[in-house]
Amino acid sequence: MQALFKEQDMVRDIVLRFPKSADYFRGRKIDFCCGGARPLGEAATERGIPVETLLTDLNRMAAEHPRAEEEQDWTKAESADLIGHIVNTHHRYLREELPEIQKYVTKVSRVHGDADTHLREVERLFGELRRELLEHTDKEEAEEFPKIILWEKSRDPEVLEKLQSAIAELESEHDAAGDILKQLRELTDDFQPPGHACTTYRLTYSRLEELEAMTFTHVHLENNILFPRYTT
Repeated sequence: MQALFKEQDMVRDIVLRFPKSADYFRGRKIDFCCGGARPLGEAATERGIPVETLLTDLNRMAAEHPRAEEEQDWTKAESADLIGHIVNTHHRYLREELPEIQKYVTKVSRVHGDADTHLREVERLFGELRRELLEHTDKEEAEEFPKIILWEKSRDPEVLEKLQSAIAELESEHDAAGDILKQLRELTDDFQPPGHACTTYRLTYSRLEELEAMTFTHVHLENNILFPRYTT
């Protein structure tokens, strides 16, 4: 089996070349979006995993699951098309799901928070995350994405300068959201509900884990594909 990936490959580049690896990295708790600009070997050392294990798994997965021809390669998409996908898929998901997840988080905290006190902190952190993500998406659609479209049409250096400053701020907001998600994962024991958890309790953890996965993909599309077009 020919090795497609090497220890020196950047984590984010592996995901760009082989999108299915994003699921694998999530399972291994390896950040491929905000913290993806580092070699695989460094990420392995931080997680205490032999890099040989990661390489064996990744190369095996790539051989067993070649990229489907119909799968969208966003690295080759026009920025306007990529922005459309982000807005219509990821921003829409957040606007629809965050209020619903809030209901579950609040209910579980109210019913089980006295016994499982960590749920109070989960509720607080989720509220903070919800506010940040919704404000972030609104700002992108109202201000930053239009700057990208304007730059594509005008190639005005002044527009690019403003866009680069805005991107730095957006990436900082991504980092903040990622930190909250990491705290939520730790508080919930990797989103594993306790044995006594009721159905609503379990569903809450499941939806939080889905939110994490969607957010990581969302950030990956922006940090590793869209934004570098205007900052490098």
